[in-house]
Amino acid sequence: MLKKARDLILGLSAVLACSTLSAQTAAPATTSPEVKSNASKSAVQSNEISKEDLKKASEAFGHFIGRNLKTPAIQFDIDAIIQGIREGAAGKPAPMSDKDYERLMSRVQEHAITVLTKENLNAANEFLEKNAKEAGVVVVQPGKLEYKILKPGTGPTVEAHSSPKINYVGEFIDGTAFGSSEDAGGPVTIPLDQTIQGFSLGIAGMKEGEKRRLFVHPDLGYGTSGHLPPNSLLIFDIEVVKADNSNQGQQHHDEDSDDDDDDLMHLSPGNNKGAKR
Repeated sequence: MLKKARDLILGLSAVLACSTLSAQTAAPATTSPEVKSNASKSAVQSNEISKEDLKKASEAFGHFIGRNLKTPAIQFDIDAIIQGIREGAAGKPAPMSDKDYERLMSRVQEHAITVLTKENLNAANEFLEKNAKEAGVVVVQPGKLEYKILKPGTGPTVEAHSSPKINYVGEFIDGTAFGSSEDAGGPVTIPLDQTIQGFSLGIAGMKEGEKRRLFVHPDLGYGTSGHLPPNSLLIFDIEVVKADNSNQGQQHHDEDSDDDDDDLMHLSPGNNKGAKR
């Protein structure tokens, strides 16, 4: 997470530097002396930046850096960061070598992940314990998997090992969405033997037309692996469009196999927990 923020900052700096260099070194098109002169004057005028605009750009760049410092489990010293920026811009020596910096930031990142992993696990346990007492909540596995029917269905039933066609929205405890069928362009076909165990166990038994909300503990989700924050409790709102879409689903899977790594509904390599019932 820290590396991502740092790479974004360095990347933007590189883009700004490259775009400026490109504007300064771009070769002019062949034209008459008069047109060339007018074009040059116009270019100079268009490239002029007022002090007010530069101040706004500086503030926006600082804001960009600041919002990328909001990292879970790490409270950066903003005053020290500002001091480092001032001293770096003034050409003063760095407080440590680049190699020492990389080692220290690696330790900071490892600490942050450890803290976040514990905090998320505690939050998941507390949430499911409380949620199990709510009206209408069905406990599939105590402390691990729960669901609530939002709308009954009347069609065929989703069986274990099938590939239902569904609409879904996936969210964290705080309501932040991390994926949906809408993002994928519409209803998706999910082979239940190729997704997280909590999802495959929770959707089995649903009828076509039914809407159900799943509450999945990280032990039946992605745990500390995958693309999501470690030990995240997952909440899925699911609507079954077709109980089994195996034939069409296999064709869709073959056509879109290059996108499998980006599909959060599928398991990470080495973590195959498809439902076995």
